Amino acid sequence: MTYEVDKPDEQWRTELSPEEYRVLRKAGTEPAFTGEYTDTKTEGVYECRACGAELFRSTEKFESHCGWPSFYDPARSEAVGLLEDRSLGMTRTEVRCARCGSHLGHVFTGEGYPTPTDQRYCINSVSLRLVTDGQ
Repeated sequence: MTYEVDKPDEQWRTELSPEEYRVLRKAGTEPAFTGEYTDTKTEGVYECRACGAELFRSTEKFESHCGWPSFYDPARSEAVGLLEDRSLGMTRTEVRCARCGSHLGHVFTGEGYPTPTDQRYCINSVSLRLVTDGQ
């Protein structure tokens, strides 16, 4: 897949912290209930920590109590890419930044949350940067 922001692995390693690199570039997962944005209710826009693309808005964030920030819809449908993920012995749908290909988390459907889309974009806090009006 080709992305607008395409950097060599060595450059990603120097630009990102070790934890950001592990999650964003190697499809890792931060431990549940440890992320910076898991419980935040601050209004703003969530950008990709790797490239700054707008991904989600606080107006679509909801409390799922799953241990990671949850959104019921991306800011724009083309902001994220979805890929089949067959790791860990199961089939899931991986969510990636459509601009740079960084791993964000997974999306789940049909869990019964009272949201307009019945989807839960379960996203690693370390994959995001919250930008508020004051920033």
